[in-house]
Amino acid sequence: MNSNCYIHKEGLELESGECLKELELTYHTYGEYNPEKNNVIWVCHALTANSDVFDWWAGLFGEEDFFNPKDYFIVCDNTLASCYGSTGPLSKNPDNGQAYYHDFPHLSVRDLTAAHELLRIELGIEKIHTLIGSSLGGMQALEWAYNLNGYLDHLVFLASNAQHSPWGIAFNESQRMAIANDSTWKESNDKAGLNGMRVARSIALLSYRTYATYDHSQQENEEGKVDDYRASSYQRYQGEKLARRFNAYAYWHLSKIMDSHDMGRGRNGLVSALSGIKSRTLVIGVNSDQIFPIQEQRFIADHIPKAEFLEINSIYGHDGFLLEQEQLTQVLKTFLIDNNSNEQ
Repeated sequence: MNSNCYIHKEGLELESGECLKELELTYHTYGEYNPEKNNVIWVCHALTANSDVFDWWAGLFGEEDFFNPKDYFIVCDNTLASCYGSTGPLSKNPDNGQAYYHDFPHLSVRDLTAAHELLRIELGIEKIHTLIGSSLGGMQALEWAYNLNGYLDHLVFLASNAQHSPWGIAFNESQRMAIANDSTWKESNDKAGLNGMRVARSIALLSYRTYATYDHSQQENEEGKVDDYRASSYQRYQGEKLARRFNAYAYWHLSKIMDSHDMGRGRNGLVSALSGIKSRTLVIGVNSDQIFPIQEQRFIADHIPKAEFLEINSIYGHDGFLLEQEQLTQVLKTFLIDNNSNEQ
């Protein structure tokens, strides 16, 4: 495993017309780029994850897992606007040497993928064997795949959509309302809005999981209890856990990026844009996903020419893409290995 930092001094023109005058990308690589240059796995991470995919997607990525450094050269970079090393709201603004905070420009998914492309070129990667992403990472993978035609063999798209839904936007707006109602949010310091973000994370969990998830994991062991329930302490714990490792600015901006996701913008609509993706594609949905319901993945699979759709069964809702590693390993093996062997 190697942790690296790429600094692009030429800047990046954003979809909005604004410009990031200098950008920094933190990224991890695992394994070696082989002489045939055909073993690159590129991961686009979800909302609050980071570039160390072996840490947060263990069971699918690891020394002994399906995606392993013996067989593949694995790349994952921390997305712009996050807080794990890449340029984001806590980074220094080159114009004044101070942190951006509330002045950080609004980005789009296309801006995030433009940064991925700069890193691909910097690393000398001529072709990506498999590009994989889920949730916000799936949005990025889909968007980048549209522009990577000829440089991408396989796209694996999990638990995401081609255009963020009113339902998803409403959840994100509710979370931002919680942050905005934190009296510290107007301040310009690293800890602004953290109490609001704790609440936002609690709201998010209700969209990531399901009734069955909580019924399975948060039932009371003590009969007759009338307060201090396990489910209550779990929500508080998850909010506190995120506050220890993230910041409200990044949470705010990344949720805004999700809201603006629209593959069809400027491309004659979603169907036309999806039909422009030529890579072999595996679209995976989780049958209990409440925030990205399975019909959204079916729509994508129906309109990418060389796509197939598979459904994962899980009680864990949206988070099933992180937790159902055995099912994912089997469908990926079928898609990437067994089918290729049959075609040869």
